[in-house]
Amino acid sequence: MFEITNSEQVKDAIKQEISLIYFSGENCSVCKVLKPKIEEKVTKNFPKIKLYEIKTDIYKELTSQFTVFSIPTTIVFFEGKEFKRYGRTMSIPLFLEEIKRPYDLMSE
Repeated sequence: MFEITNSEQVKDAIKQEISLIYFSGENCSVCKVLKPKIEEKVTKNFPKIKLYEIKTDIYKELTSQFTVFSIPTTIVFFEGKEFKRYGRTMSIPLFLEEIKRPYDLMSE
């Protein structure tokens, strides 16, 4: 997962065909548990998705641009548009199921 540290990197990340931005915090135990699961499943099932991370406690301005109020938050973008946003508690199987169809359509 590539760490985003400035606005230019955010713009580049969103411009990707398919991207995922994971918002986390240093003292967030849920963030630390969920991140490797998301990385593993997305990398395995959806290799074209580019993975990015924004550390909310360090990059508050970037976090506010996306109106993220709780962590972890996961946002999936397809062709520069926000497709789906997942808050604190998310089901990994449901997450994978929801992005499978649009991912398959984009990959054709």
